[in-house]
Amino acid sequence: MTESTTEDTKPTFRSDVTVELVKHSAADSDVLWAARVSTAGEQSLEEITKDPERSKGLINFLMRDRHGSPFEHNSMTFFINAPIFVFREFMRHRVGWSYNEESGRYRELQPVFYVPGKDRKLVQEGRPGKYVFVEGTDEQHETTSRAMEKSYRDAYAAYQEMLDAGVAREVARSVLPVGLFSSMYATCNARSLMHFLNLRTQHELSTVPSFPQREIEMVGELMEAEWAKLMPLTYAAFNKNGRVAP
Repeated sequence: MTESTTEDTKPTFRSDVTVELVKHSAADSDVLWAARVSTAGEQSLEEITKDPERSKGLINFLMRDRHGSPFEHNSMTFFINAPIFVFREFMRHRVGWSYNEESGRYRELQPVFYVPGKDRKLVQEGRPGKYVFVEGTDEQHETTSRAMEKSYRDAYAAYQEMLDAGVAREVARSVLPVGLFSSMYATCNARSLMHFLNLRTQHELSTVPSFPQREIEMVGELMEAEWAKLMPLTYAAFNKNGRVAP
């Protein structure tokens, strides 16, 4: 195997996540086309631009009365870079989603690890179902960063030791923690994304309480910002009707 340089294998630490919209076929017109085919048949494409206010009202009606299938005739592909534990939560969303994640069997995993930033609430108070998270002290943040960075360095050193000894990547990766950054492509439609956002973000307009882990919420917020620009009428109706997927 090709040996890595010391600089290449020196662990680095991050507190952010990244989301890139790499491909899409998604617009409010996709919703209108799908909905109007019920009554207009093959002429429905001509109806899309006739009356903007009517189109806005139709999308709101579909969202309000939970006629969901017209929101499925679109596609968005995101490239996401986040800790592995975020992806393990992410992949619980199965309907309307497709995933491809980088493989630790086929490539040497890079030493980039997650450490919470100072704005990440650290302390859990209360019991399951009724707990809240509150700010940590400077000492708690320092302890967390120190303990995580030491653990990451030790784990990656063990990983490198096995690789250098000729152990297969799929075996050596077993020592790596879920705080390791990974990357994946995630493809969805607007309906599946709305369901994800309803569960994985907190929002003042949501009528259904949600308690997501902050790190997956960070991913959700970035995806939401991209989607809002693509389908503004659908996004407005989603917020107006309690952020519940139709």
